[in-house]
Order: sequence, then C-alpha cells, then structure tokens
Amino acid sequence: MENVIFTAFDIFNFGLVVFFWWFTLKHYKTLPKRIPVHFDFDGKADNFGNKAYSFFTPLLGTFFYFLFAYTLRHPETANFPVEITDQNKDVQFLIMEAFLRWLFTLIMLIFMNGQDYTFRYAFDENVKPKVPLSTAILSVIGSLIIVLIFVAVFK
Repeated sequence: MENVIFTAFDIFNFGLVVFFWWFTLKHYKTLPKRIPVHFDFDGKADNFGNKAYSFFTPLLGTFFYFLFAYTLRHPETANFPVEITDQNKDVQFLIMEAFLRWLFTLIMLIFMNGQDYTFRYAFDENVKPKVPLSTAILSVIGSLIIVLIFVAVFK
C-alpha cells in the first residue's frame, strides 16, 4: 500500500515540476524586460533584474526534484537524527521517504507562490502574495517538528 501512495506522490510532484515550467514559459513572453527578483519582509521589491531570472526558480525546483529522487533511491546516503540499526532501519527509511516527498511538495508550492507573486508584481506593485511567506515557512517548520516527533517515537 505504501508503494501505491509513494508512487502517487511521485507522480504528483513530477506534475508540479512540469506545471511550474509550463506556468513560467506561458507567462514569459508577456513579462516586462525588468522584473522583481528580490523582496523585502514587507513584500516590496527591492531588487530588479532581467526577465530571464524567471527561469531561476523552475531550475532550482528541477534540481531539488532530482536531488530528492536520488536521496529516496539511496536512503543510506541521508543524514538521520538517530542511529540507524537493523531494528529501526525500515521505519526510519519509511519516515524519511514520506517526509522528503511532503517537503518537496511544500518547497514547490512555495516556489510557485513566489513565481506567481513576482509575475503579478511586475505589472502591479499593489498586489499581495496569495499565500504569505510566514504561512509557508511555518508549514515547513511544523512539518519538521512532526517528523522529528515520529523519528523519536520510532527510534
């Protein structure tokens, strides 16, 4: 059963990468020559660059996809917060596989939210991000806390 869930997660995550590239390519031609490439904590652009910078986050997302895929296929290369023994190896690998897939989903959603905000901000400085960065960061931190609890329980 876990293989079916993990396969569905992998297909979904690959779909996020494809969608991210499609979204970027679809909007690239309509972007102005200068787009915001960095925002301050208030959500105001404080640095601008060429619209080619719009490809940075999809490239970064693709890199993370392959990095996570490699780690999932070679779990012994990962760093675990507990010592891996023959008794806890299977459950620790299962926790790591589930968390990495979930973490990648969160990272891609954060990247896509940022990309959407960047594209909309390029045309209107009064727009707001659809998901505040604080909410996105707290979702990653909350997920990390949950996984550390699971790791401690099943060590």
